[in-house]
Amino acid sequence: MSDSLQRPSVLFVCVHNAGRSQMAAAFLTHLAGEKVEVRSAGSAPAETVNPAVVDAMKEVGIDISAETPKVLTGEAVRASDVVITMGCGDTCPVFPGKRYLDWQLDDPAGQGVDAVRPIRDEIERRVRGLVGDLTGR
Repeated sequence: MSDSLQRPSVLFVCVHNAGRSQMAAAFLTHLAGEKVEVRSAGSAPAETVNPAVVDAMKEVGIDISAETPKVLTGEAVRASDVVITMGCGDTCPVFPGKRYLDWQLDDPAGQGVDAVRPIRDEIERRVRGLVGDLTGR
């Protein structure tokens, strides 16, 4: 970040942008508010967000039912300070000067809400750490 007034920008990427990256983006938006710019995308986006993921997030008071999967673009990566990949493999473009983190997380695709909860909780734990790192709190 060249300008101290500029908000840090984070991009969460998974294959379908229907589960892990949607949960991470929702948690970061919920926890950091306007202090961080949040994006999510998928290398092969699904038609809709995983219903079990929507239900699991509702359980913690976050509604992502209106979210839609978005395709990963080079522009989204270029516009982000931190890129967090979640199992998109070699399809994530790499640009110099970006901070990359790879979060190894189970894929909630095809899973019921019982299987999604531990993934959700691990994502929340990691996002809370990220918020502290980005905002100093």
